[in-house]
Amino acid sequence: MQMDADMKVGMDTDREEIKTAPVIISFVVAGFIGLFSETALNMALNNLIISFGIHETTAQWLTTGYLLTLGILVPVSGLILQWFTTRHLFITALIFSIIGTFIAAIAPSFSVLMVARVVQAVGTGLLLPLMFNTILMIVPPQNRGKMMGIIGLVIMFAPAVGPTLSGLILKNLSWHWIFWISLPVLVFALVFGIYFMQDVTKPTKPKIDLVSILLSTLGFGGVVFGFSSAGEGGGWGSPTVIITLAVGLISLILFALRQLKMKQPVLNLRAFQYPMFTLGLVMVVLCMMIILSSMILLPLYLQTSLALSTFAAGLLLLPGGIINGLLSPVMGSLFDRFGPKWLVIPGIIVVTAAMFGFSTITVDTSSAFIIGLHIITMVGVSMVMMPAQTNGLNQLPRELYPDGTAIMNTLQQVAGAIGTAVAISILSSGVESYMNSVDDLTNPMNQLLAFTAGVQKAFVFAIIIAAVGLVFSFFIKRVNVDQPEA
Repeated sequence: MQMDADMKVGMDTDREEIKTAPVIISFVVAGFIGLFSETALNMALNNLIISFGIHETTAQWLTTGYLLTLGILVPVSGLILQWFTTRHLFITALIFSIIGTFIAAIAPSFSVLMVARVVQAVGTGLLLPLMFNTILMIVPPQNRGKMMGIIGLVIMFAPAVGPTLSGLILKNLSWHWIFWISLPVLVFALVFGIYFMQDVTKPTKPKIDLVSILLSTLGFGGVVFGFSSAGEGGGWGSPTVIITLAVGLISLILFALRQLKMKQPVLNLRAFQYPMFTLGLVMVVLCMMIILSSMILLPLYLQTSLALSTFAAGLLLLPGGIINGLLSPVMGSLFDRFGPKWLVIPGIIVVTAAMFGFSTITVDTSSAFIIGLHIITMVGVSMVMMPAQTNGLNQLPRELYPDGTAIMNTLQQVAGAIGTAVAISILSSGVESYMNSVDDLTNPMNQLLAFTAGVQKAFVFAIIIAAVGLVFSFFIKRVNVDQPEA
């Protein structure tokens, strides 16, 4: 039996009492800086390797640790949202982000910077589910597309400009300034939120099941860590990868079985009973795999095959990111008017075509061709991501909003780890296969051609993922937002 909505989350706050604009602005500013610093630091890895005298695999822990923290925290965010008010969670998330950013800015060693990244991830892990849940609560279903589009602008624009701005910062200043520049903006977001953030839910403090939290931690943490380790060069045959993936998958199965039997689950998997939510989740997961695999393949290709600098590579990828961000509100408005089908199907076709184009790139491919394909990819993604996500969340009853947003955000992190790991594995396999077919292994040109061949094969993987998405897209239907939410 499904519990009464009032007992579940107490979401009876009148939308008319909420001043929507200041609440959204608070989330937009905070979310932008959180996601900006995530990708901005990736461009500084070489500087950090030199500064701290560490190995590449050690430096990658700055990304892996961040993803791992999100993978552990986000699944239980649905429970956290039912224990604390919107204001308290927002302020707590910002405090974690500010503390983490300050520690990173003054970090004298890698270990201190690693701690800072984990603290930052706690802030982001609290903020993202809270942001989506709040929008679902304060924005009527028929207007959510446009609002989700505005949030999509932040989610896509911040990671897009992160590498370019950090490249500019690193050209003139030390990597510490990536965090010093972010810090005052986070403080502004906190002060703004203290004045304007309103409570949109009433905490009901459901029972906490420690066994479920342990299984969730082992499950999602193990899967994210396993795939991240494989993608960082550990290889699929590594004992660490095999053990962590096995522990993760077994724990996830036990976690799912336990949630389905509980009257008050930590993460209510009954959200999967709603077909458009499940279908929207599939589309979002597939898109995230394509986006994040492309985000790691393209910079490597631009810097290795085309011999561009970090800053130049960032500039080439900037137009696509900006266009994607600007199109997100437009696609949101079109979704409100026409529904998801006439956006998602053409969008995934566009993405598939772009991935096919990327699979043909060579060492002689022009920068203009790469920019064009990246722009096409980002246009297609903007047509798929937010419409599919919003349509899926619209089908959920109010009491499942926290669980739906937690599931969406969690599986996006898992999809990112999987997409990145598989892409890097195929890239490495492609390089090895090409080098085994040539006579002169010391010829630099052969090494360059081998790397490019690996990139081509990795984009074939992206084509397959996009093709799967195309098949699913034909089943998407608009959710009737006028029907009473049961």
